[in-house]
Amino acid sequence: MDRALLNNRTPDQLRASIPARILAPTMAGILTAYDVSPKGAVSEVPAYLQDIYYWAYLNPRNVELLDRESVVKILLWGRHKHLRQKAFDEIAPGQSVLQPAHVYGEFSPTLARHLGPSGQLDVIDVAPVQVANCRRKLAPYPQASVHRADASQPGTGIYDAVCCYFLLHEIPDDYKHLVVDALLDRVVPGGKVIFVDYHKPHWAHPLKLITSLVFDTLEPFAKSLWRSEIMEFAKNADQFNWRKETYFGGLFQKVIAQRQEE
Repeated sequence: MDRALLNNRTPDQLRASIPARILAPTMAGILTAYDVSPKGAVSEVPAYLQDIYYWAYLNPRNVELLDRESVVKILLWGRHKHLRQKAFDEIAPGQSVLQPAHVYGEFSPTLARHLGPSGQLDVIDVAPVQVANCRRKLAPYPQASVHRADASQPGTGIYDAVCCYFLLHEIPDDYKHLVVDALLDRVVPGGKVIFVDYHKPHWAHPLKLITSLVFDTLEPFAKSLWRSEIMEFAKNADQFNWRKETYFGGLFQKVIAQRQEE
C-alpha cells in the first residue's frame, strides 16, 4: 500500500483531492464523434475483439486517434512511464524479446532502443491495422520485426523474455489461460515472462470507484485480475519461480514468471 497516497484520509477526501483535469478525460468523451460499433467483421479476429473492442483497436479512425503517448498516459493515470520502466528493468540490452500485442504510444520503439542493435524484438498482434501501425513505428529499428499472430498461438520462437504489457485485462478468462500458457512456453530456462497489468487496488484508493465503473462499461474482462492471481491462469505454474510487485496503491502490478533452470 502506498502510504503517501492514502495519507490516513477517508475515501471521500481522497477522491475530492484528485484534480478535475485528471478525472475529466474518458474514452467515451474522446470517442464521441467516432464510430464505436462494428460496421463489418474483420477476418480472423477473435469474436470478443470484434464485439467488445472494435472501437478501440479495429476502427481505423479511432486507432489513429488513440495511438498516442498522451492517451496511454491518461488511461494509466500518469503512471505509464513508471510502469514501462518497471517492465524494462527485467530485460537486459542484447536479449531477444517477444511482445505479444501492439501497445499504443511509444512502447515498442522504446523497447527496441532499450534492447539495442544486438537485441531482437518480435511484436505480434492479431489485428491487421495494429500490425501495420506497429510496423510503421518500428521501421527505423532493424532489430525489430512485426507479424500477425494471436497471443494464444505466438509461434515457435524461443526468447530470453516475453513482455506482456496491459494485455491480460482485455481478454476473456478462457483466453487468459491459453495466452498465459502460450507465453510461458516461449522462454528459455532462466527466461522471464513479464506481465504488467491492473490489480485490485486498496479499498480506500481514490481511483477504485472510477476504475470499477470504467471496467464495468468498457473492460468487461478486467475484474478477473482483481479476483485472481496471474499465476492461477498457468497450467504449469510449478515450473516457474513467481514474484509480484504492486504500484500506485495496488492499482497496478508487475508479475514475473521465471522458468526454472534445467
